[in-house]
Amino acid sequence: MSATQQAEDVKDNAKVGVVLTDAAAAKVKALIEQEGEEGLRLRVEVSPGGCSGLRYGLYFDTDTRDGDVIQDYEGFGVVVDKMSVPYLIGANIDFADRIDAQGFTIDNPNAQGSCACGDSFH
Repeated sequence: MSATQQAEDVKDNAKVGVVLTDAAAAKVKALIEQEGEEGLRLRVEVSPGGCSGLRYGLYFDTDTRDGDVIQDYEGFGVVVDKMSVPYLIGANIDFADRIDAQGFTIDNPNAQGSCACGDSFH
């Protein structure tokens, strides 16, 4: 895939939901392969909770619900439910495995603020 096509794919994904960095996509793909279950996708959602009002959820799922938006990545899909899509348009998910940071992080341009622990936003 050319660099131009990759840039267009990222721009198209940003219109409908989340964008995974290369590091996050590689980690998700590795975790799905490790699980060994057919049809697993990464589900990203926003739900009420946390100290700032809304909380992110990331988990593997095989179900598809009415209104789900599915984005295809190389080797897996990312699912966002219809209620979460407006909160996640343009959000970037990254993965770090360093001494100073570990795990998935979400950089969301729609968040107006977040809590100190980083688990929730408003």
